[in-house]
Amino acid sequence: MRGHFRRLVTAFVRRAGIGAGLRWKLSAAIALVGALVAVALSLVVHNAARVSMLDNARDLADERIMIAQRNYELSGRLNFPNTKIDDPQLPTELRAKVEEGRRATYVADRGGAPDIWAAVPLKNGHVMSLHSGFTDRSSDILKDLDQALWIGSTATVLGGCALGVLIGGHLSRRLRKAATAANRVAGGETDVRVRDAIGGVVRDETDDLASAVDAMADALRQRLEAERRVTADIAHELRTPVTGLLTAAELLPPGRPTELVQDRARAMRTLVEDVLEVARLDSASERAELQDILLGEFVARRVTAKDPDVVVRVRHESEVTTDPRRLERVLFNLLANAARHGAPPIEVTVEGRVVRVRDHGPGFPEDLLAEGPSRFRTGSADRAGRGHGLGLTIAAGQARVLGARLTFRNVRPAGAPPGTPPEGAAAVLWLPEHAPTNTGSYPVLGQ
Repeated sequence: MRGHFRRLVTAFVRRAGIGAGLRWKLSAAIALVGALVAVALSLVVHNAARVSMLDNARDLADERIMIAQRNYELSGRLNFPNTKIDDPQLPTELRAKVEEGRRATYVADRGGAPDIWAAVPLKNGHVMSLHSGFTDRSSDILKDLDQALWIGSTATVLGGCALGVLIGGHLSRRLRKAATAANRVAGGETDVRVRDAIGGVVRDETDDLASAVDAMADALRQRLEAERRVTADIAHELRTPVTGLLTAAELLPPGRPTELVQDRARAMRTLVEDVLEVARLDSASERAELQDILLGEFVARRVTAKDPDVVVRVRHESEVTTDPRRLERVLFNLLANAARHGAPPIEVTVEGRVVRVRDHGPGFPEDLLAEGPSRFRTGSADRAGRGHGLGLTIAAGQARVLGARLTFRNVRPAGAPPGTPPEGAAAVLWLPEHAPTNTGSYPVLGQ
């Protein structure tokens, strides 16, 4: 259950990790939308202004052709600028309108400055036309308008980027605070609340997410505590009948059946004691009794007394502050696991504050390497086909009480390709540089 809780919180932390690029993604999104809107509005405004100017030019050309027509009909002379009679360059579309007896205007746009045409039928059957270009002043106005639109669009995009950075940065900071608090919860700090960690006055979806994570953590914590209490109660209740069973087995007459019964009774008593120890470690109530010891000398003496066949190498002696009883428990559990699931020779190396236990067996299973030891993992997934048992779980729990770090890895030849079978397994205990007082441990005066 504890591993399940850690995986859930870790999944939340990974999802919250989008904060690293959130501000830039949000800024880019706002800038893109702003650019699209600015371009669309610029096109609409440019086209509307151009159409309006062309309409004005056509109206002006229409007024001029009317004046030119009256002057021509009164004086009989063509004395108005830019007017011609039966101009051969008159656009076909405009000529068709005039031949219907209508006065009309026409805009000829051939990629450059548009040409403005106006034509009117005369009483004598001829066609009077007026040809003028788009004025320079109108072209300058359009250029100034386009420049203003370009400056406005650029300012809009830059402003959108700045707004995205501000909004994204605020949201990113809140998510980072939530991820940090969730990491602390996953690390076992029960007094941390994600909602309080992110702070803020205005409530948003981040607060809802933080509240949901807090509720999930509380529910899982309660289930873990209930599980621990049930496990401890069951193990405690089993101690008395198991002790009685072992005592009764010792009274049986000598023989192979008696040896089998006594062996199973002792194994059951060991299992009950291990379950009780796991329950105590899960409750986080265990405290180390710290003493100063020479690590290499301590390990060599205890390992040799436990199993003379184990090779011990002290490459660098170091004085450490730790709990000798708990350190011995971790060391013996690692040796027992190597002897049960690995293959000889078993080697113990001490280098400074690091103790390494290595065997030459089939290696640790991948799920243990990925998620650490778990008492719930049994079956063929283990390298010996019998599960991890409680030994590695207890070793990891005692290492936490010592403020140490226990890691597991498989040993492969240097430069071996992926998929190469391991040549053994190595468990490495990293003792802290300073006394682990943050675990509630306390020093014990030497005798």
